[in-house]
Amino acid sequence: MKANEALAAGKVWLVGAGPGDPDLLTVKAARLIAQADALVYDHLVGEGIIDLARPDARRIYAGKQASKHTLPQEAINRLLVDLAQQGLSVVRLKGGDPFIFGRGGEELETLAASGITFEVVPGVTAAAGCAAYSGFPLTHRDHAQSVTFVTGHLRDGTVNLDWPALARPRQTVVFYMGIGAAASICTQMIGHGLPETTPAAVIRNGTLPSQQVLLATLGTLPQRIAEIGITPPALIVVGSVVSLHDKLDWFKP
Repeated sequence: MKANEALAAGKVWLVGAGPGDPDLLTVKAARLIAQADALVYDHLVGEGIIDLARPDARRIYAGKQASKHTLPQEAINRLLVDLAQQGLSVVRLKGGDPFIFGRGGEELETLAASGITFEVVPGVTAAAGCAAYSGFPLTHRDHAQSVTFVTGHLRDGTVNLDWPALARPRQTVVFYMGIGAAASICTQMIGHGLPETTPAAVIRNGTLPSQQVLLATLGTLPQRIAEIGITPPALIVVGSVVSLHDKLDWFKP
């Protein structure tokens, strides 16, 4: 498809908006946003990204915050079908990458069942973007040979995870949506074998001018979150790579 070619009518593009900084959009994502008839976007889409849309494009906010959902997930799924059936080119814009804790698969299942044509455009996931802007290499030969992304909030509201696997040494674990469960996460990681002194951090509003990086350990992180008053959106990073922050921190918001 040529850059100036009109988007197909009645089609949905599931697009990752990246971790916040508009400069981290992919070229394809920026082009689609600028050409779409309708934009359905989430809470974590960075400021300035929606401004790329056409002046006459429909802008529909479908954001989700903790305990505050503008639209239920089922209503969002139905909305995408309805817009496509109206003959519109639709960009479904999600923070980070739509297939990493973005419910993108659920939305596409509904589109597929309704016979709607779709396409997926990956984005920079929050863990990669926020860690890069915080001086945490997610893998490092001296610190971590693997990295695990995990949600800190399951559908049933629990944090019933595979703790023995997550508490293995020489890996980095990134918890999405885990601030409310930070005390439980740290208790479980320590209880399954990691020392209380294991470096841990919180990154809030990563890649944005308002970015905050809170450095701690598994033993002190919940108290530090409470003292500083950290609230979502934020990631928790656990592993010795966090100790490299002072040496590798380059982003000065």
